Amino acid sequence: MGDISGSGEGQVDYRAIFQDAVDTLRQEKRYRVFADLERIAGRFPRAIYRDAADNAREITIWCSNDYLGMGQNEKVISAMQEAAGRLGVGAGGTRNISGTNRPLVELERSLADLHRKEAALVFTSGFVSNEAAISTIARLLPGCIIFSDQLNHASMIQGVRQSGAQKQVFRHNDLAHLRELLLRAASDRPKLICFESVYSMDGDVAPIAAICDLAEEFGALTYIDEVHAVGMYGPRGAGIAERDGQMDRIDIVEGTLAKGFGVMGGYITGNSALIDAVRSYAPEFIFTTALPPALCAAARTAIEHLKVSTVERTQHQRQAQLTKNALIDAGLPVMPTSTHIVPLMVGDARRCKTASDMLLEKHGIYIQPINYPAVPKGAERLRITPSPLHDDTMVATLRHALVQVWDALELRREIPVDHIPARAVGAVPLAIAGG
Repeated sequence: MGDISGSGEGQVDYRAIFQDAVDTLRQEKRYRVFADLERIAGRFPRAIYRDAADNAREITIWCSNDYLGMGQNEKVISAMQEAAGRLGVGAGGTRNISGTNRPLVELERSLADLHRKEAALVFTSGFVSNEAAISTIARLLPGCIIFSDQLNHASMIQGVRQSGAQKQVFRHNDLAHLRELLLRAASDRPKLICFESVYSMDGDVAPIAAICDLAEEFGALTYIDEVHAVGMYGPRGAGIAERDGQMDRIDIVEGTLAKGFGVMGGYITGNSALIDAVRSYAPEFIFTTALPPALCAAARTAIEHLKVSTVERTQHQRQAQLTKNALIDAGLPVMPTSTHIVPLMVGDARRCKTASDMLLEKHGIYIQPINYPAVPKGAERLRITPSPLHDDTMVATLRHALVQVWDALELRREIPVDHIPARAVGAVPLAIAGG
C-alpha cells in the first residue's frame, strides 16, 4: 500500500488523520517521548541516558516498576543465562502446538505454591492475563454480573468489556456501594468481584477482608490483581492478601512477573478446574507463543528467592518511608499512601512535563510524568517508586532536586482535597508492611 495518504479527489487522507491524532496529544502535553535508557547491570537504579543528539550520560531512575531491583539480581541473571545456553532463546511456538518448556512447568508450580492455590497459568504480560482471565471466566458463567472497582486498571476494564457480561462499577473501595449493587442482583446469578490490592496511581489499598465478607454473603467469586504487591508484601512475597491473612478467601489471584520479580509475563492462580477452563478457552492464551524458557527460569529464581528472603522487602519499605518523610519535610505535595508508591501532585499536564524534563536535564533524575488517561485531568503527578537500592544519599539528592524544580516553576505545594485518596481501609503502617 506504501504511503497511506490519499492523493485523488474525494479520497481519504489517512496520514493526516493519524497525524492530527498525534498533534492533539502534543497540544495537550500528553505526547509521550520515550527516554533512551540503558540500565547498568549491578548498578541499579543507575542508567545511561542518550539524548536526541546521541550524547550519553549517567542518570538515576526514580520511576521504575522493577520495584526490588530483581531484574539485575545476580542469581536471576545467572538463571536466565544458563537456561538460554542450555535450551535456546525461543519457546518454539504456542503451548498447544509446540508443547511446554520445562522451566515454564516449574514456574507455574512455583506460582501456585506462592499463592497456596491448586494451579497457575502464565501469560505473556500482566495486561494479557487480566484481559484473558476476566473475559473468559465471565463468558463461562451464564448470566454473570461483574462488579468492578472504579479505579481498576485498563487491562481489567478491557477484560470486562471483552466478556460481554453485565457490569456494575462500584465507587473506589466503597463497601456500602458494592453491597448496594450486590443486593440488586438476583441471588441465583453468577457474580464476579474484580479489584486490585494496591492501586498504583494513588498507592492506596483495597479492604480485602471486607470485600471477601461481601463475596461470601452474596455468593460471588473474588478476583484480585496483585501486580503492584507480589514480591513486596507478605511473609513470602505473595502480596497484600497474604500479608492480611486473606489469601485463602480469594478465588483468583492475578499477578505479574515484570515488577517485584523483575522479569516479564503475567499469570493467574486458582483452583485447578478454573485454571484448566481458562487454559482451554482463552484465545489470548491459545494463540500466543509461550514465554521463552530463559525468562521462565529467571522469573522462577526471583520468586523462590523472595519466598525465603525478607532483606529486599524490609529495605524496600525503609527506603520508601525515608523518601516520603524527606519530601514531606521539604514541604512538597506528597499524596498520603500506606504503600511503596510515592505520588507527588502537580495538577497540570504541561507543568508536570516541564518538571520531568527539568529533573532529567539539570539534575540527572528520571521520573516520567503521569497524566490522563492514567489519572484524571487536573490530577497529573510525578510517580516516584523507591527501591531497596536507592540509598540515603540518592534520597537526599532527590529531595534537593525536587525543591529546586518546585521553586523554579513555582509549583503548588498543597494537595487539593478532591485529589486526596480515600483512607486505605485495612492498611497497616508502611514501616511494618513488609511482613
